[in-house]
Amino acid sequence: MTAATISALPVAPGQASRKRPTRRVLPGFGLTLGYTLLYLSLIVLIPLSALLFKTFTLSWEQFWAAVTSPRVLASYQLTFGASLLAALVNVFFGLLLAWVLVRYPFPGKKIIDALVDLPFALPTAVAGIALTALLAGNGWVGQVLEPHGIKLAFNRMGIVIALIFIGLPFVVRTVQPVLEDAEKELEEAATCLGATRWQTFRFVIFPTIAPALLTGFAMAFARAVGEYGSVIFIAGNMPMVSEITPLIIIGKLEQYDYAGATAVAVVMLLISFVLLLFINALQAWQRRRSGGGT
Repeated sequence: MTAATISALPVAPGQASRKRPTRRVLPGFGLTLGYTLLYLSLIVLIPLSALLFKTFTLSWEQFWAAVTSPRVLASYQLTFGASLLAALVNVFFGLLLAWVLVRYPFPGKKIIDALVDLPFALPTAVAGIALTALLAGNGWVGQVLEPHGIKLAFNRMGIVIALIFIGLPFVVRTVQPVLEDAEKELEEAATCLGATRWQTFRFVIFPTIAPALLTGFAMAFARAVGEYGSVIFIAGNMPMVSEITPLIIIGKLEQYDYAGATAVAVVMLLISFVLLLFINALQAWQRRRSGGGT
């Protein structure tokens, strides 16, 4: 029986109103949810629970002493302060770079656009070695600046530079698609109504990209807080001066102080979890604004 013959057959009145069951590409909800929870438990939840269980071997006094010692507190201050400063710098220059890539055609644009993703692909240790070789006293840049009293390597400034390097792509790649989707007709209308360039940017463009800019800032900040490889070579690692919190954790592990290392790691874990919640809230806000705008 051919397809044409089948289509010509009479259809019962009850069958005409029936809808064909939707075929899903993936298996049912129960099976996929089970595999998802299993994979999440093996990769994320079990290692993190081991971290917490190891921390529970300490008493509350021991835990508090481990996470609030002067050396650890100084590392908190440096880690979060340098991460915040690097994220603020990336917000400005990331927006500028995304603007140029979206709004202006120029020779080599695709190459520059590809170079933005270089910190993603480059091993962090390689980035740290490269920055150290460039900014140290015998490097191309360091040997020019250090005679004038400007030292960029083996101090806090070197840490900020390394964090700027690894955090820039987060801002650019978050803001770039929003700029591409922005309606230029609104800018043209503002110009026709007599708005200056600054007024057009402030009242038309900036409200559109502000959620994406905040998301990029939060992602760059969260990435910088946990950075280790690119910072360790250029920081100098002087206690109370240029020692970051991940280095504190590594030092405790080398001294076989596993409970103390996990205690500091738990504090970083909690802060990172709060940052992730903040990022998710920003992304949800951005989606609501985009949906409301359409």
